[in-house]
This record gives sequence, C-alpha cells and structure tokens, in this order.
Amino acid sequence: MKLLVTGGAGFIGSHLVRSVLADRVPGLEGARVTVLDKLTYAGNLANLGPVAESARLDFVPGDVADAPLVDTVLRGVDAIVHAAAESHVDRSILAAGDFAVTNVIGTQVLLDAALRHGTPRFLQVSTDEVYGSIRTGTWTERSPVAPNSPYAATKAAADLLALAYHRTHGLPVVVTRCGNNYGPHQHPEKLIPRFVTNLLRGRSVPLYGDGGQVRDWVHVDDHCRGLALALTEGKPGEVYHIGGSTELTNRELTGRLLELLGAGDERIEHVTDRKGHDFRYALDDDRIRQELGYRPRIAFEDGLAATVAWYRDNEPWWRPSVVD
Repeated sequence: MKLLVTGGAGFIGSHLVRSVLADRVPGLEGARVTVLDKLTYAGNLANLGPVAESARLDFVPGDVADAPLVDTVLRGVDAIVHAAAESHVDRSILAAGDFAVTNVIGTQVLLDAALRHGTPRFLQVSTDEVYGSIRTGTWTERSPVAPNSPYAATKAAADLLALAYHRTHGLPVVVTRCGNNYGPHQHPEKLIPRFVTNLLRGRSVPLYGDGGQVRDWVHVDDHCRGLALALTEGKPGEVYHIGGSTELTNRELTGRLLELLGAGDERIEHVTDRKGHDFRYALDDDRIRQELGYRPRIAFEDGLAATVAWYRDNEPWWRPSVVD
C-alpha cells in the first residue's frame, strides 16, 4: 500500500508515520508512506528523525492548498490520511485567514485530486470541537455540528465537504473526530506541553478562568490506532468518534502536572478566559468500539507521566519553540 499522510511532520501525523514504518499498525504493515507537510511552526522534521532513513518514506515539502503539487503527489496513492491543519484555537481567534485556507481550501483541493485519481480511501482527521460545547451527556456521530471558534468552524466545514464528496461523487471518505490529544512531540503551544515546559523552566502556568472547563484526553498512540482502524475498516461516508475515557477539568489536569513536576499551587496564574471558551467536550465512542474493536490502551496516569518524562528528557526539541 502507498499511503499519503498530510501534515505528517506534525504531532499526530508524525506519530502515525513512525508507527506505520515500524510496522506497529495492524492493516498497514509494509506500507510505503509519503508525507506532505508545509513545515509551518508546528511542523518539525525532527519528528520524523527516527524513520528519516527508511526506504519506505518519501517527504514532500509543500502546501495542501497547492493544487498542482497535490495532483502530482496523489498519483499512485492507495489511501490518504488528511491530518494537515491549522489547529490552535487561540491563533484562530486572533487571525482566522490561515485556518480557512489550510483547513477548508486545502481539504477541497485534496478531495478534488483524490476524485480525479480515483483514490481508494480518504480519511479526514477531525476534532470534537466541531460540535461546540455540551454541559451534560455526550455527542454521537449524528449530533449536529455547532462550532464556536474559527478553528472549529473551519474543521466542521472541511468535514462537511469531505462527506459531501462521498454523497455527491461516491468518494470513499471516512471522517474521525477525537478528543484532546497528548503525548510526546506535541508543540508547546498546547496545554500539556506548555504547562510542562513552563514548570521545567521554573515559570508559572497560565490557567484560563477558574479552570473548570472539561476535556476528554486521548493519548496520541491510541488516537492513531483508531485512525488506522477507521482507514482500513471504516464504512465510507460515515463518522467515527475516538475517545479516551478520561474526562478532567483543566484545573484537575493542572494539579496532576504540578504533582508530577514537584510544584505547588503557587505556580498557577489565573488569566482572563479565552473568548468564547467552550465549557465541555464529550464524545460517545461506542460506535468505533462496537464496529471496529477500538479500545484506548494507555491509562491516562501512565501516559501523562511518560509524556512529562519525555519533555524533561528532550529539551533540545522543545526549547526553540516554547511559548512565553
């Protein structure tokens, strides 16, 4: 199989690429991987360092919104994992233009090229944030999208485009939506690596509002196993949720990070809440569990401790991109 991973030098994409090339992903053993990545601030070739010499890896620098380039890259591709995205909510609030271009136009360009080439499989990697916020209960795959941030709105638009290409053209698209990811190689603008790297540098951690916002946490390795299941066994035209079964308030998560790094509550700095901050995300992932056999394998306590240890041991990786 020839697999294209867009955004394959980013956090989630690079984890999938490393796992595939190490033959740790059932159904994708022996696959040849092409990575298409623009190498923005969140893309890092060092993320592909462990597999850089693999004869099964091809790296193409470039933009998913570059139609001629995408058309060339897609020739002979058997499956697409579309993970390329502008993904930081705060950045989308300040300037949404790049999000619209990459997340919406880039997805449309990729869909058009996949249609021309008759690509057998297209996986649209998305987020629980497309649903907005939910106080109680959980969203199912049939829940309506109601995004609140510019980032979430562009991801919802991309999802709807992908599903429309299936319904209109029969393109074999599958969409996945996942909770908050964590793990090694995540850019320090995100909550867990930002708080960890701040604490490692003796700084405070900026907690939005009272920290009462609730998120479900999924280790990136579990997420990538879910992606592979959806890619290889998911039903075209359908959406699958990938959950982690670990709901925590941001304040609870902060407490766990402080404990792991031997710091006290005095290191918490309460800052003005984010505009339009969603209170809670919660996915019902029963479908992928029942139909495809997905289960998260990494206990949150173990995964969080290992993640903190990774950042402690890999300062040269994160130091150039810390967010002050």
